[in-house]
Amino acid sequence: MPLAVVCQDAAKPSPAPPAPAAPANAPAKRNPAVDPERQDLQKAIESAANDRAALVKNLEAFLQKYPESSQRPQIYRALVESSLQLRDFPRAMDYSERLTSLNPEDISNTVLTIQLLNRYGDVPGYRRAVFYCSRVLEYVDRAPTSEKSPRVSTEDWEASKKKDRSSLLLIRGDLYLKLNDNANAQKDFEASYALIPNAAAAERLGNLAELNKDLNTAIQQYARAFALTDGTNGASSRVELRKKIGNVWRLAHGSEDGLGDYLLHAFDASTAAAAPAKPAHNQGGKEPYDFVLRKVSDGSPVRLADAKGKIIVLSFWATWCGPCQELEPLFAKVATLYAGKPEILFYALNCDDDESLVAPYLAKEKLTAQVLFADGLDRLLRVDSFPTTVILDRTGKIAFREDGFDEDGFEKSLTQAIDRALAPANAPPSSAAAANH
Repeated sequence: MPLAVVCQDAAKPSPAPPAPAAPANAPAKRNPAVDPERQDLQKAIESAANDRAALVKNLEAFLQKYPESSQRPQIYRALVESSLQLRDFPRAMDYSERLTSLNPEDISNTVLTIQLLNRYGDVPGYRRAVFYCSRVLEYVDRAPTSEKSPRVSTEDWEASKKKDRSSLLLIRGDLYLKLNDNANAQKDFEASYALIPNAAAAERLGNLAELNKDLNTAIQQYARAFALTDGTNGASSRVELRKKIGNVWRLAHGSEDGLGDYLLHAFDASTAAAAPAKPAHNQGGKEPYDFVLRKVSDGSPVRLADAKGKIIVLSFWATWCGPCQELEPLFAKVATLYAGKPEILFYALNCDDDESLVAPYLAKEKLTAQVLFADGLDRLLRVDSFPTTVILDRTGKIAFREDGFDEDGFEKSLTQAIDRALAPANAPPSSAAAANH
């Protein structure tokens, strides 16, 4: 079971669980041979009915009478979950830690114990929570791939482990801060951020740097947090971080001049570092015909070398690009004009960093052009703004390029450029093409 979700909000009350049941092979209730302990447990459960407070009271009374009951793990779990429902977090913390002591291999409960101790514990509790964090980190490190579900890819398994480590290091860093061990806290926050750039670790590193009067480092870390935050998972809101970085910037520079440009650069760098890594496709490609692109629909390859001698019209776009949405129907309309000409191909090339966004977008927007992943062709052609439209002639050279688009003139300019590229090399320019010059 992945730990990251539990780490983020382990103390959130869960849905009401079933009360611990007596063993299935327990004798009938009126059988005089019934074990008194099991009979008392059954009575404690049944008399509470659906009253959580009564269940807690009854189970605690049962434990006072039978402190070494073999049913303690199930009873402790019921007490933890009922206490969370009642928002009695100190009691939930107590029984969660008891369950951790009885069953240290129950990782989900151990993480819950850590979170509860972090929020509601005292100094000795913080120290125990540090120990539990270290133990779970060791468990995550040694978890073999053989334990993963066959439904989960090896890549997703490793990514989940990385996320778990980052979350646990962040929690342990917070515990070290509460123990006034700033050196170990800083190590854990740095390790958490190195695994997965995250706003919470960056903000804490900024706090430590500001405490140490290292204003430049504080500015850098607060800017990273500002770029990455969504106000959850232990990070401040962007408004709060804006105040922090503004204050430190004024201390370092005397005014806020230059802060805006700095934040923009920090945003670009931080979001690029946090983006899912894209597989390197067509790394050695030096011309378009070296490239093999992938269909978004099924991942099948499209070799541009197979299009030698043809005209290729390319629209580079991204899901987040508003003008790309406006261009798409115009691009599709032009493609329709040439639908009967096999010597011309139209491709819409997606350039999103996160490819998982593309399929849902297409399901909603219903693009009509053949959609491929750009797979590095955008890099070769130096596409750095969207939308960008490119025509490759019959030799693979750029015959036309438009960065952005003029809604009123796009269809005309693209159509004229296609006609020029289709014309034989020795043919005189058409009147339309001549008018364009």
